[in-house]
Amino acid sequence: MIVYNHEQPSQSQQIGDLIQPFLIDVSEEKLDDLKERLARVRWPEQLPDPEWERGAPLSYVKELADYWLHHYDWRVHEQQLNKLPHFLTNIEGQNIHFIHVKSPEEDATPLMLLHGWPGSFIEFLDTIDCLTNPRAHGKEADDAFHLVIPSIPGFGFSAPLTAPGWTPGRMAEVMVQLMDRLGYERYGVQGGDSGAFIAPEMGHLAPERIIGIHLNAFITFPSGEAHELDGLSEEEEGRLARLETFNDGYMQIQSKSPHTLAYGLHDSPTGQLAWIMEIFKKWTNPTEHLPEEIIDRDRLLTNVSLYWFSGTAGSSAQIYYESVHDESAWAPKEKGTVPTGVLVSLSHDTTIRRLAEKDHHIVHWSECSEGGHFYAMEQPERYAEEVRLFFRGLTS
Repeated sequence: MIVYNHEQPSQSQQIGDLIQPFLIDVSEEKLDDLKERLARVRWPEQLPDPEWERGAPLSYVKELADYWLHHYDWRVHEQQLNKLPHFLTNIEGQNIHFIHVKSPEEDATPLMLLHGWPGSFIEFLDTIDCLTNPRAHGKEADDAFHLVIPSIPGFGFSAPLTAPGWTPGRMAEVMVQLMDRLGYERYGVQGGDSGAFIAPEMGHLAPERIIGIHLNAFITFPSGEAHELDGLSEEEEGRLARLETFNDGYMQIQSKSPHTLAYGLHDSPTGQLAWIMEIFKKWTNPTEHLPEEIIDRDRLLTNVSLYWFSGTAGSSAQIYYESVHDESAWAPKEKGTVPTGVLVSLSHDTTIRRLAEKDHHIVHWSECSEGGHFYAMEQPERYAEEVRLFFRGLTS
């Protein structure tokens, strides 16, 4: 068995087009370096303002960094992660990491799960058994899935990026090739955040192969056509207002200066911690709670640690730069034909159905009051049930 540690092969050490087993194995040197950096943080002074109005407050980040240093045990979580079957392959010169979990049900539906920023494959850990082994959870065998959970290019162990130009459309091409390499002729795709942009692009590329596309943390944009927003419900008006007024400071920086941002986040684990945790605070539901009151604290720190050890603060930000500068993303294209389902978080999402229906073949629409942006982490059982419900209607 060929084993790789966390250090990624360089462009001159490409792994080829074979699928090879992968083992997460962060060196002791890297662990010691993290602890040393956390122990000697130079903390900034802050104004005595309300806690989260200007970003992550000093008291919160200090306490969480102390927990990361003194109580969080990466080796425990690394061991748990390595119980899953991880693999590496190379597609179009880019190393791609993915988890491939086969269901005990031989005829299970193949399904790819796609994450976004600041998430990772960690988002789906609590949903894997629900989706692959439904009978163990009191569900029907027909609801089973074979799961493929990639790290999208530039994230986690799908790094380093080999070149510029990794737009959602190009990522979609690679994901289609990955499913082909695994021998799946017909399959479904589920995506949230950046994954909710990649998944529909896969539908445009391979509509005859994709059974259905399920989306959450999905964004719809007005086109500017006359009267397209006439008669919106009060709830939809609120979503539109949320789209127009949300704090997009992180997006402005990552879409315009990802390299400059990387110097700070790549050098400072505390900076990486605060950068990610502010987003989890804003985007989990209810927002008045701390994110670790909704998602297990160690699970959150495993996600942050993955960004730190893989050194992908800068490369993961590139997807924002590429998306904003991708002219093809804004060019008119034919409406998607693949049956599409949408899960809307009433507390956080900005999705409006009539706008979604202009570009996508919407056959399923679900609105939920519980759960926020990181639905698979916040409400894993409900997430799994929503996915099952959508694909059940397509495969029955």
